[in-house]
Amino acid sequence: MSAAGEPLASLIGRFLAFSGDQRRLSPHTLKAYGQTLERFDDFLGKHLGGAVVGGRLAGLAPADLRAFLAMRRGEGLAAASLAREVSALKGFFAWARRREGLACDAIAALKAPKQPRRLPRAVAPADIGQLVDVVADAARQPWQAARDVAVLLLLYGAGLRIGEAMGLTGAVLPLGEAMPVTGKRAKTRVVPILPQVRAAIEDYVQLCPFDMAADAPLFRGARGGALDPGTVRRAVQAARAGLGLPASATPHALRHSFATHLLARGADLRQLQELLGHASLSSTQIYTAVDAAQLLDAWRSAHPRAD
Repeated sequence: MSAAGEPLASLIGRFLAFSGDQRRLSPHTLKAYGQTLERFDDFLGKHLGGAVVGGRLAGLAPADLRAFLAMRRGEGLAAASLAREVSALKGFFAWARRREGLACDAIAALKAPKQPRRLPRAVAPADIGQLVDVVADAARQPWQAARDVAVLLLLYGAGLRIGEAMGLTGAVLPLGEAMPVTGKRAKTRVVPILPQVRAAIEDYVQLCPFDMAADAPLFRGARGGALDPGTVRRAVQAARAGLGLPASATPHALRHSFATHLLARGADLRQLQELLGHASLSSTQIYTAVDAAQLLDAWRSAHPRAD
């Protein structure tokens, strides 16, 4: 039987088998894709009338595909779930075109719904201080405590991504008032180093038992290799649990806090863009919404007429 005459359900089964064997998709993803495509097959049978075979895919119009998504939205699906439905459909139609010669031009017009961008939650300066102290107290060795303090203060004091901090080498030593940092797309920027941050890094370097060669990682793990970002994340997770801080208090939240607190104190967006290493100003502009949201939260909790 040619693919054009093959039932859609059979094609979907072969696509899922291919995706598991060749693309190594996870069982969870395969299950989700399968459920989406089974619903799509059922929808088309009712929408077009009669059993659907491969040859009918070419005749689908963008309106047919959008009708399926409209049905799913009407069933209460959120934007994130609809985006996964679109991903499943695009994956299937790409396979059908490439492997079976079943083209469906309408799929190119199908766009995932835009999802609202989540606003970063800043951590209060007092909570950051406590978080750093608790992480340091939990360290096994004094040099590891100094290392953890230096890393966390660097994330908050200079706005680094954790990967950027882990990518630093001994070449940044001795520290001055600023430091070059290599971020996304191998773009290098220069960030100022606060005296407190510089002192924390210098304390760590002095206590660290490993040689600080120019080409060696600045922050080391217990055996001298590069410090794993997961080690930092786990330490912060344990500390925030003890302090009763929310799950949003992560190492990356310290970078968000750096940006939010600077903006609240009058920093210019263009300057903030440069400090954060954002490729476009639109990435930085989200912090204006963060600041406004936090002001609104404060008003609601403190203003006598907020209710």
